[in-house]
Amino acid sequence: MISVSDNIIFHIDVNSAFLSWSALKLLNEGSKLDIRTVPAIVGGDQETRHGIVVAKSIPAKKYGIHTADTVASAFKKCPELISVPPDHKYYWQMSNSLMEYVSDICPVIEQVSVDECYMDFEPIRKRFGSAETAARYIKDGIKEKFGFTVNIGISDRKVLAKMASDFEKPDKIHTLYSYEIKNKLWPLPIDELYMCGKSTAAGFKRLGIKTIGDLAAIDHKFVEDTYNKHQLMLWRFANGIDDSTVNPEKEQAKGVGNSTTLPSNLTDRKNAYPVLKKLAKSVSDRLKKKKLTAQTVCVQIKYDDFRSVSRQTQLNSATNAENDIFRESCRLFDELWNGEPVRLLGIRTTKVSDENAPKQLDLFSYQQEMKNDMRREKLKKMLEEVRVKFGDDSVKKGSL
Repeated sequence: MISVSDNIIFHIDVNSAFLSWSALKLLNEGSKLDIRTVPAIVGGDQETRHGIVVAKSIPAKKYGIHTADTVASAFKKCPELISVPPDHKYYWQMSNSLMEYVSDICPVIEQVSVDECYMDFEPIRKRFGSAETAARYIKDGIKEKFGFTVNIGISDRKVLAKMASDFEKPDKIHTLYSYEIKNKLWPLPIDELYMCGKSTAAGFKRLGIKTIGDLAAIDHKFVEDTYNKHQLMLWRFANGIDDSTVNPEKEQAKGVGNSTTLPSNLTDRKNAYPVLKKLAKSVSDRLKKKKLTAQTVCVQIKYDDFRSVSRQTQLNSATNAENDIFRESCRLFDELWNGEPVRLLGIRTTKVSDENAPKQLDLFSYQQEMKNDMRREKLKKMLEEVRVKFGDDSVKKGSL
């Protein structure tokens, strides 16, 4: 059982956020129809890369319409379907209002997307007594103040709180503590495990792993010796293993990053590198413009079904160099990508500091830095001589 000393984490997730927020916008503009009560989707124009179902109503789900379906296929399933275009500016306004409301109740929150955040229960434990009481206060308060609903997952592990919030919807509170995973989590299909995409789930099923419990029951040594890093991570999630904590939003904001939605889904690793190269240059340029260096590099991947994942690494020394950021981003991408189609790529740097601040290097790092400086200066001089002789465009980076 959970004890009063155990850390408790909430995962707060807006129910069908884009559709709910679009419905509220239309109602505020005088519409008589609440699109949440009829088969409806949020979609867009195919040429602008929004020709897919971004969000759906509960009645639309009954027709077999899924997020990431094409708008055309959604209309085939339900010809009477109502489709509205996304309004991302309005969504961010609603998101900011929601996060301000939640952070007024508890300051320790970590926003992970436009419509979801984690919250540490500890700062408000004395005020509410029980986690369920606090969750009910937050859930009902959001519904009354804003007119949309949320699900709240409660657990002693971050990943379990996330999975709990995905249980029955809408407007629900669910617990999934470590001691509850045997009864609540393990009987579920492997497809419902957080971060387990369609192709990974299909691969597990071919091996006879049909439920989350099937995966959890596999010997740890066998998993370490046989499975890749992503599959090992899923095994850990299936067993409720997650030691990550809630990182306050204000800490995340101290960084520089950039992301891009791809014109078409990326399915080949080699095609990811040029995208990461451009992002690394953009981040590097912004750091240099602000006269900052960064100690941490993070890569974000958003798949075509809108699942978002990220991984970060801490550098030996702070940098704003494009090549350093690019190299680490490629390594992180290789570790993180599970082979499924990618819709968005992003790079973010954190733990930034003034570029003129003294750097503390060990002897090896210092010697290596000196060698690198000498090599860069020598290369720079050679390139300048070639460009003077043959023109500015005579030498370009191979990645470009």
